[in-house]
Amino acid sequence: MAPDEYLALLRAELDAFGHCITGQLDAPVEHCGEWTLYDLIDHMGGGNLWVVTAVKEHRGDYDPPAGPRDPAALRDWYSETANALVSVLAADPDTPAWTFFPPHTVGFWRRRRWLETLVHRFDAEHALGIDSRIEPAHAADGIAEVLEVFVPRMIKRGLATEPTHAVRLSAIDTGGSWVLGPGDPVATISGPATKLFLALWNRAPATELFWSGDVATAREVMKGPLVP
Repeated sequence: MAPDEYLALLRAELDAFGHCITGQLDAPVEHCGEWTLYDLIDHMGGGNLWVVTAVKEHRGDYDPPAGPRDPAALRDWYSETANALVSVLAADPDTPAWTFFPPHTVGFWRRRRWLETLVHRFDAEHALGIDSRIEPAHAADGIAEVLEVFVPRMIKRGLATEPTHAVRLSAIDTGGSWVLGPGDPVATISGPATKLFLALWNRAPATELFWSGDVATAREVMKGPLVP
């Protein structure tokens, strides 16, 4: 996708997440440990401010303040953080910025923050019992990001071991195909792009996907952990 597309997609996801800020702040968020919806909103708003600082001040050590507890105030606070994020990321995508992975540019944050918000919008909607939709093309870009950014980062941080074999991920609806690991793939994991994406982010069971080839080795590779 083009850099300008990421900015528009980010704005749309930020707004969709904002619609989930209701009075049900104590709703549990299934895929985020012991978090409630409040904790997730606080995480998102604080993350927005963290990226604003990463771009403006070229540092990644900013510790944002907690969001307010009152639902109306929390909604306004989150909206302000979202607007601040979109404003700072409206700069040229080649503008230098602090990032945790190359490229060290505004363009990196456009894509990363969009996909972060997309995953957590799914989390928030799931917590509220709202049917959640992720476009297959967007899920496909998210799959690519996991393999391009998070797998090597997890390995570099010593949180995962480098795969010794390759596994192919195949999206049956978009035609997308990605290889995780070295050499020729020994197995293939296929399914709709959205299910593949959610499985990579531990939001959907991998049992809903179709595994073929050396499944035992594929399961070892996919254990990762592939994402934080």
